[in-house]
Amino acid sequence: MDASMSDNLYELFESRFPADRAELFIETGDGRRYSYADLESWSGRIANLLVKLGVTPGDRIAVQVDKSPEAIFLYLACLRVGAAYLPLNTAYQQAEIEYFLTDAEPRVAVCRPGTESWIGDCAKKAGTPHVLTLGGAQDGTLVEQARNLSPDFATVARGRDDLAAILYTSGTTGRSKGAMLTHWNLASNALTLHKVWHFQPGDVLLHALPIFHTHGLFVATNCILLNGSSMIFLPKFDADEIVKLLPRATVMMGVPTFYVRLLAHEGFTRDLTKHMRLFVAGSAPLLADTFNQFRERTGQAILERYGMTETGMLTSNPYEGDRLAGSCGMALPDVEVRIADENGTALPVGETGVIEVRGPNVFKGYWRMPEKTKAEIREDGFFITGDVGRVDERGYVWISGRAKDLIISGGFNVYPKEVEEEIDQLDGVEESAVIGVPHPDFGEAVVAVATARAGQTPPAPEAAIAHLKGRLAGYKVPKQVFFVSELPRNSMGKVQKNLLRDQYKELFAK
Repeated sequence: MDASMSDNLYELFESRFPADRAELFIETGDGRRYSYADLESWSGRIANLLVKLGVTPGDRIAVQVDKSPEAIFLYLACLRVGAAYLPLNTAYQQAEIEYFLTDAEPRVAVCRPGTESWIGDCAKKAGTPHVLTLGGAQDGTLVEQARNLSPDFATVARGRDDLAAILYTSGTTGRSKGAMLTHWNLASNALTLHKVWHFQPGDVLLHALPIFHTHGLFVATNCILLNGSSMIFLPKFDADEIVKLLPRATVMMGVPTFYVRLLAHEGFTRDLTKHMRLFVAGSAPLLADTFNQFRERTGQAILERYGMTETGMLTSNPYEGDRLAGSCGMALPDVEVRIADENGTALPVGETGVIEVRGPNVFKGYWRMPEKTKAEIREDGFFITGDVGRVDERGYVWISGRAKDLIISGGFNVYPKEVEEEIDQLDGVEESAVIGVPHPDFGEAVVAVATARAGQTPPAPEAAIAHLKGRLAGYKVPKQVFFVSELPRNSMGKVQKNLLRDQYKELFAK
């Protein structure tokens, strides 16, 4: 890296862009093509617009938009002006958005044209001065207002510890926490992944992941930007489209659900994949059965890795060497992983405990939650992941469960407490317990088990689900709701969710 450069992540990317900026950066599923010159000019125009709106280094930009190349240019523009990029899941509803805007106090909120009315109301309540729109087809007020501005912009110098992004991750108490990620958190992780996954000139990434999530934005996109190569950018996963486009790609990243659906596609053959260099899986555990079926079908082993919103990637199965079904691989070169007891004391090899991690990728802390930060980052710098697992003699990490009943459905995190609080507010409901049960497509499905208030009639399960759809992101809404006479409890009165998981584990079995 040039010694004259600052530590702004954009400048690191820029140093790796192809010498000929006319080379392809993004091609969309419908055939739109954007070069690296387009990336530079559009991110420059948007950066100029943000400055025109009064954005200064350290300000937050909240973004809830559909996936598009322009959304990537907006992300890069935020880096260039020194603002913190705050991507929000497109499934979030009004109550959730209102919380994020109130908590983060962004200078600008960018939303889809169809949600401008209610997001404008949220912004007004939160004191967010500017609301712009961005659609999926080069439309919206952001593009309109940026189009005629200068493409030239002098990227703002930033230090390693300056904020580059805030990603909200649900808390077990139901209150979302904003994980603060610095320029060096993101840069160090991207540099490591680029190296250990052997990215090479000419690699083409088939990108079907969402870009409000660490996996699609900071793993997939950042690796391609560092590689100075291109990606085929799909709005969502579609097995037919993937099968059609695979011959033009060399790398694919996906959640386990993607691979389950590809294996169910008759066009997904060994011949179709023989040129592929790498298939990566993450965001949720990859079932050994899926891993084995994929290897049998294609002759290739999916590379499973493990990461978190707060840390980026932590471990990876090796590019060269044994990729083991059920293991998320070994600690990345600059990451330390230890298995510890509740006091943070390291346990011997092979023993099961809480996974704790330390490295340049570990986040700065939770936005405006110093007590929470102190509770989850130990004095020696190790972050308590809340996941439970072990490390074997060879250094492979095996995750056996999640300490806080986290549910991962389709690659998205669902914390039961947040869903339970919504269900418990329904008329006629006394108490609820939300669990994750095995699901052939999503990995885990959200299921709610509840009791009725004495002398009252609870809502029909269908009515409860319909109500929740207006309150929560779709992936958090239970697939099924059951009403029972009582919830199982231990001697201390705590609901025994393990018994409920056992009871309903065959609910979605084929």
